[in-house]
Amino acid sequence: MKINRRDFIAKTSLASSSLLIPTEILAENLLFKNSKTPKKLELFLFSKCLQFLNYKEACIAAKEMGFDGLDLTVRPKGHVLPENVKEDLPKATEHMKLHGLTPKMMSTNVISATNPVDISVLENAKKLGYEIYRTGWLKYNSSFSIQENLTKAKTEFTQLAELNKKIGISGGYQNHNGLYIGSPIWDLAQILSDISPLNLGSQYDIMHASVEGGKNWELGLKLIKPNINSIVLKDFKWEKINNKWKVVYTPLGEGMIDFHHYFSILKKYNIQVPISLHVEYDLGGAEHGKIPTMDTSKIVHKIKKDVEFINKTWKQVNIQQ
Repeated sequence: MKINRRDFIAKTSLASSSLLIPTEILAENLLFKNSKTPKKLELFLFSKCLQFLNYKEACIAAKEMGFDGLDLTVRPKGHVLPENVKEDLPKATEHMKLHGLTPKMMSTNVISATNPVDISVLENAKKLGYEIYRTGWLKYNSSFSIQENLTKAKTEFTQLAELNKKIGISGGYQNHNGLYIGSPIWDLAQILSDISPLNLGSQYDIMHASVEGGKNWELGLKLIKPNINSIVLKDFKWEKINNKWKVVYTPLGEGMIDFHHYFSILKKYNIQVPISLHVEYDLGGAEHGKIPTMDTSKIVHKIKKDVEFINKTWKQVNIQQ
């Protein structure tokens, strides 16, 4: 998502000098392109599955698989440790550039606007050209009411959005199934309703939305669409294991997500934002960020099939009416 800074300032200065912008202005003028022809997908690989490789090797593999860049893990147990961001993030970034990848996305555990380590991560990332990062998550506290939880989250999100605006970077909060803020989608839409996605928005995850929303995920997507500033792709199915139904991750197109329908809706809403592919199915342990028992060439082959599926499906689908 590239937005001309001059245009952004011009469009927002009449409304307010703050980070708060009416939702209808966001959707029409700032987040979505006016072009009726969807552009080429901007695809990044969530680097957790390549953490067994060094920076150079991970970049070579990502380029070979057809990605535009890495959604780099900059968090505890990630490719770059937050406390080492000043030394290691420039190294990772340089390898991306050397191998034709765009240093644009990263996944973090940043959720506090006052934590010195979190601030350092964002400031150093901005200096190196990163534009968007995934935040950490907030869980519902059962000691408080739903509304009290939302009020507290609103305060934290507003403070983080203010920090992002000051630094000049965008945060994306991923909807994650379970007892997390954002899991039902409607709560996240409420919290983000008057915050610009240029500062803090939704990193929309169709898989988690489907786990929680079943067949009504479309309603949640319609509600949250003005706030979406990035997207996560992955697939799943329900499987009974030891007499309990559990989520089992699958390669794209082999699970329950109807990507033809989903992509047609993205085209209908003209949602054109960076996409992060999360590979959570069996890669011999690499999917958990561990050293895999599976051969690297086989891992690359599996992920490349996901990339091919995404590009082929995107070209095939028509806009949903």
